[in-house]
Amino acid sequence: MFRLQTIGRGSLCSGILEQCSSEFTTKTLRHLSSVWKPSRDIEVEGVKSLSTAEASAVMPKDENGRIRDRILTLETMSPLVKAVEYAVRGPIVIKAGEIERELNQGIKKPFTEVIRANIGDAHAMGQKPITFLRQVVALSTFPELLESPSFPEDAKKRARRILQDCGGNSLGSYSASQGLEIIRENIATYLEHRDDGIPADPNNICLTTGASDGIMSILKLLVTGDGLSRTGVMIPIPQYPLYSAAISELGAVQVNYYLDEDNCWALDVSELHRALSSARKYCTPKVLCIINPGNPTGQVQSRKCIEDVIHFAYEEKLFILSDEVYQDNIYSPDCQFHSFKKVLFEMGPEYFNNVELASFHSTSKGYMGECGFRGGFMEVVNMDPDVRTQMIKLLSVRLCPPVSGQVAMDVVVNPPQPGEQSFEQFAKEKKTVLRELARKARLTEEILNSVPGIKCNPVQGAMYAFPRIFIPPKAIQEAKALGMAPDMFYCLQLLEETGICVVPGSGFGQKNGTYHFRMTILPPVEKLKLLLTKVKEFHINFLQQYASSESTSR
Repeated sequence: MFRLQTIGRGSLCSGILEQCSSEFTTKTLRHLSSVWKPSRDIEVEGVKSLSTAEASAVMPKDENGRIRDRILTLETMSPLVKAVEYAVRGPIVIKAGEIERELNQGIKKPFTEVIRANIGDAHAMGQKPITFLRQVVALSTFPELLESPSFPEDAKKRARRILQDCGGNSLGSYSASQGLEIIRENIATYLEHRDDGIPADPNNICLTTGASDGIMSILKLLVTGDGLSRTGVMIPIPQYPLYSAAISELGAVQVNYYLDEDNCWALDVSELHRALSSARKYCTPKVLCIINPGNPTGQVQSRKCIEDVIHFAYEEKLFILSDEVYQDNIYSPDCQFHSFKKVLFEMGPEYFNNVELASFHSTSKGYMGECGFRGGFMEVVNMDPDVRTQMIKLLSVRLCPPVSGQVAMDVVVNPPQPGEQSFEQFAKEKKTVLRELARKARLTEEILNSVPGIKCNPVQGAMYAFPRIFIPPKAIQEAKALGMAPDMFYCLQLLEETGICVVPGSGFGQKNGTYHFRMTILPPVEKLKLLLTKVKEFHINFLQQYASSESTSR
């Protein structure tokens, strides 16, 4: 037994209990709820905290041995940082790590491994790297390999061109703040090919540390004002938590617009009008964020929808941020990726000369799955030249994005072409990855929809399913008694009983009264089948455990 000291009464104690609820097991939480009383110690099995004497021993002291106040405390730190939340690496993932350590220590569980389905990390899930991409990065990193007969000539050719653009012919040198010029030129060529000849200017392209870095940089330029003039940022709900976290960190105002779950998570422009009209009562909306294909929802927007969104942004004078990192991940035969830039230009000069747009891509998703390289780029259209100068200044503060990530991005936009030595192997590996992802998307949808009390929309694209789950009233009541969101309560029990780590829908946003979880479809097929079977068994047992007189039908 270890001792957990109370440090106050009333709402403070309740707040501590609520914080604990995301970190301890459900069993421990029930114990805490039943025994918590102000001004007394609570013995919590397996949880250690410092005694008063121990805490005093580690506190900073002056030369006379007197305890000094810390400069940086929870009370003095930035409240904007404290407001930041990031669900995909949040409390449930911390708990998964604790369980993994217990398994390694030989502690018995109802399962032998934790299956992490919480994040779109392809290689961590067993996906093999694309050979050509790794070859070019290896050659660029260690040029001595250019003399090796083990590497194909087309990979060597690309590495030599990249190294010629590097200071000292070394990947270890800084690049320009926007990224290596040769890579930005290759990106422009790639975009022109992707968008059927619509021109792309390398000067409007910046390499970034993943797409997240670019998104954050543009938002920093856009967020201004106080009170009613404070910048409002429109984001889809459900959303990728990068957006809500960035909005909190920058002190902007989050403006939610809801995707239509009953219509395969479609974006309805009438909902954009509703959200905008409401938001103008308390802020100044300037930014419209789009995720296409969707994360966590997996929908692919139609061309007509994109046209409607662009028209809306034009009429309402909104800056569009188009997150397109899943543009290669299209699985439904009825769907096609349309870039916002392409549609914008095809709508005519009234639009393409006026609508301000920043779009983003990344090495982390697609068929590459190279999350760790942190490679990405953004293209900015119709930005004021003076603001563009300020943007470059802002980017220069962090010197440059990782040059190895820039090289990985170059392979994405400049892959082997027909007739080159590596083309057949590259094409085969790419096709295999995307074919398997499409298979797993269908498998996930089919199995989840076979479970009473779960409804999953088609996974048209991206790497996730976001099924809606029925949670009985009795379970909702118990969750609320523990200070937890009902879907957090559900996902925590799923983790503890099956070893499956998914993320509660409340971390992404959802309509009131609905509950979801997000899971990645990335695990190998056999492991994915095991995961889905376990979810099915768990959910049926969960419904039985918390059964009431109400029906559990969908």
